[in-house]
Amino acid sequence: MILRKKTNYRIPAVHKLVLLTILSIITLTVPLMASDNGGDHSTVVSSVGIAILAATVTAYIGHIFKQPLLLMYIAAGIVIGPKIGLGLVENMSDIETISHFGLILLLFLIGLEIDIKKLKESGKSLIFSGLFQFPITLALGLGFFLLLGYAFGDGKYDLIYLAACCGLSSTAIVVKLLYGKFELDTLAGRITLGILVFQDIWAIILLGIQPNLSNPDIVQILLSFGKGFLLVFLSMMISKYILPKIFKSIAKVPELVLVSSLGWCFLVCGAASFFNLSLEMGALIAGVAISTFPYNLDVIAKVVNIRDFFVTLFFVSLGMQIPNPLDNTGVLLVAGLASAFLVLSRFLSIFPILYSLKNGLRVSLLTSINLSQISEFSLVIASLGVAAGHISVDTMSAIIFVFVITSILSTYMIKYNDSIQKSIALVMKKAGVKDIESVKEEAAESEGKEIALLGFHRMASSFLHEIIEADNGEGDGSLKDKLIVVDFNPEVHESLQSLGVRVVYGDISHIDTLHHAGIHDVKIVISTIPDTILVGTDNLKIIRQMKDLCPHAKVIVTAESVERALKMYAEGADYVFIPRILAAKNLKEMVSLIINNKVNDISKLVSGDIEMLQARYEIIK
Repeated sequence: MILRKKTNYRIPAVHKLVLLTILSIITLTVPLMASDNGGDHSTVVSSVGIAILAATVTAYIGHIFKQPLLLMYIAAGIVIGPKIGLGLVENMSDIETISHFGLILLLFLIGLEIDIKKLKESGKSLIFSGLFQFPITLALGLGFFLLLGYAFGDGKYDLIYLAACCGLSSTAIVVKLLYGKFELDTLAGRITLGILVFQDIWAIILLGIQPNLSNPDIVQILLSFGKGFLLVFLSMMISKYILPKIFKSIAKVPELVLVSSLGWCFLVCGAASFFNLSLEMGALIAGVAISTFPYNLDVIAKVVNIRDFFVTLFFVSLGMQIPNPLDNTGVLLVAGLASAFLVLSRFLSIFPILYSLKNGLRVSLLTSINLSQISEFSLVIASLGVAAGHISVDTMSAIIFVFVITSILSTYMIKYNDSIQKSIALVMKKAGVKDIESVKEEAAESEGKEIALLGFHRMASSFLHEIIEADNGEGDGSLKDKLIVVDFNPEVHESLQSLGVRVVYGDISHIDTLHHAGIHDVKIVISTIPDTILVGTDNLKIIRQMKDLCPHAKVIVTAESVERALKMYAEGADYVFIPRILAAKNLKEMVSLIINNKVNDISKLVSGDIEMLQARYEIIK
């Protein structure tokens, strides 16, 4: 037996001070907000304000004790909600309406992140797992809940609803957690995302069947699909022939790119509503339609913070909906058993398909782990089922509890998914299951890129010319291929592409843009733009960001003064060059030649310079 020294966790004094300050503000503010009644209930502003304040406190507590923030937001909803908590917010519809924006923005970002080429690379793995995961889970669920005593018939469909709801996974939870871990662009992440898209299609089928469950209307189902395909077609046509011209004209103003992207998102959402499709589906289509634009990374980096605000409200509103478990312990027992079944069903419905298609233990297990929760869409389906008289209130409560339980479980499962899959893989290998090397590579945006050039101005243009000249001469012939450029000038984008240089449209002041561009994997980061030209950032900030984003990389920056250069070295810059000092050295050499009457040398030097300038091609003159 190994004896461990007992340790007591102590909250740092600074955390205590911050938490005390927040609690003091809430103590003074919440009563005022709660008393601001718009008739019989709190106004929208009051409800949202209370929700945000509560989320702030719980999130900070979660930060102190290193707990997932999603769980803290749900806890905030429980505390302020009417069913278990203090009843500070009685009208949940206020927050639910606003939180709906969070789901729309979430689906829009998912669409922007979908790389059709990479999805195609997933090939059979994505298609087969997407097509068969839900039917297999549905079949398993029917058998499981039948054993628990749920029957089908007499106008009651609790069995079908429980099985169907357990077959769908939460887009909001999965994407937010994988996004935070930067795993959306891995092979497992792409397959996970693809299965979620297929699940949305299955959900549309369920919604088409639901109104006439006893006698499904095939015509209505086909009509829904037809409307969906029409919306996709129209969106793709507009994105191909109209939007590129609009975006190109405004590309030099990143704020306009952001606003225009959001405008496009809600335009397609409006069209989806007109076709009687879900707003979330419209947002997804809008994102996919412009995912190939060079501006998507920049939009993602800027929209993500807006999304987080609304998604926070979504999880707070979810916490408010949780019924008191003491009111019906039998329902809680069913929910616990259903949660265990759901986790097992993901393994049984996903792992065999992916493993048989030679994806290896790691990818097959990670995908199964990532999807081990119930969908927020299931809550919508269940609530419609109660309204239609298909299921009882107890069944609805059980589905809500399953959502909460699996949300909590999957938050930790996704956080530690790599460790979990390694443990399971080890057991499976000992049991005789052979690992299969994945036939696909998990490629990032910057694959094969070792040099990142942040911003592209005159000096960067000259630097690129020297690289191309070296590659064409006796250089190693690979520097250009190792280079990735990040800039938001569309003309630069087109010119660099014509030269075969990898370029990403994005604002270098946003660290999320840089991460999504794959900068975290490079060996050298270069910023040639001086602080006087940089917008929204400076080279000191870039140095700090790079030390967090890619601490292994060498950082080279420019400075306009000696004092500034010394500050940059103090911040961790590996090399700082001052253009005027480099120019001064060349000027000194020229003056020395003139003083020493070396006219011939000067003539040769000048003649060589003129020939070099005449032959020189640079993107930025």
